[in-house]
Amino acid sequence: MRVTAKGEYATQAVLHLAMQYPEVVAIHDIAERHHIPLKYLEQILLELKRGGILDSRRGVHGGYTLARAPEQISVGDVLRLVDGAFAESSCTHAETRLGSMCAEGPSCGLKQVWQDVQDAVEKILFATSFEEVKRRTLPGGERSQPLARLDA
Repeated sequence: MRVTAKGEYATQAVLHLAMQYPEVVAIHDIAERHHIPLKYLEQILLELKRGGILDSRRGVHGGYTLARAPEQISVGDVLRLVDGAFAESSCTHAETRLGSMCAEGPSCGLKQVWQDVQDAVEKILFATSFEEVKRRTLPGGERSQPLARLDA
């Protein structure tokens, strides 16, 4: 799975808002703190607003806040919204993307391994809330335990 720059920026912005929740944060504060181009961040935040992740407030004290509590928003929710379906190994999509078939055919063991890896990554991303990421980010945060478990 590849996370795009857009996905990285989106998760940074949502974490920033989770750290300030339920306060309203000005877009330029997020852009400045995370070194995200303002115009690009505007597009990303509008997409997150349309997707129900963020709310916005107009006016002098306007900005963005989370539409739901941080424990109700997963990293997977944000990435899927801005990046679409998670990218899989080129092996798993060779026929549709590249017009070529795997030499081993549909029962290729590597293709199955890459699909298992993809499934595990998605499970972790959707099981990890921004509340968990926030706790790890705060000084003295829980860094020794994994964010999500595969066997859970």
